[in-house]
Amino acid sequence: MKLETERLILRRWEETDAEALFEYARDPEVGPIAGWPPHKSIEESLDVIRNVFSGPEAYALCLKDDGKAIGAIELKLSGNQLNDLASGDDECELGYWLGKPFWGKGYMPEAAEELLRHAFEDLGMQKVWCGYYDGNSKSKRVQEKCGFRYQWTTQDVDVPLMHEKRVGHVNLLTKTDWQARKSL
Repeated sequence: MKLETERLILRRWEETDAEALFEYARDPEVGPIAGWPPHKSIEESLDVIRNVFSGPEAYALCLKDDGKAIGAIELKLSGNQLNDLASGDDECELGYWLGKPFWGKGYMPEAAEELLRHAFEDLGMQKVWCGYYDGNSKSKRVQEKCGFRYQWTTQDVDVPLMHEKRVGHVNLLTKTDWQARKSL
């Protein structure tokens, strides 16, 4: 499956993306704020492609001009072990990250909008959940731009890959709210 926007292609991860993934996922400013440690090797990145980015709705975020993976975006469906928020088959959780050289260019809201369209129109979702950890203002801003609404804040959220606890904020976008935004 491949999804496209004006500037981006969202496509399945391939093992040949391991080097590009490592290039951006090794940056200490990228993973830790999202809850995972920087990658230490291309082999680790390949393992992530094989075992983490393997869900049916996990996509490499690529620029149209060169097709190189610059980030990741995923709809974590019911039953996905990384899905902490969605409870029914018509709910999912949105997760994403972007390589630092591409921050501030509007790529993530553009990709998220297309994945939300896919969730509501193609997959029949009624709710898409999304969260971020305290201090991750970029992720918070993406969610605001996409129309997510604040639901709750939780203290002492376990962040297993970082071996720590954090403050987590949870937002929700319903299909009704999404359709209302589209009709404006």
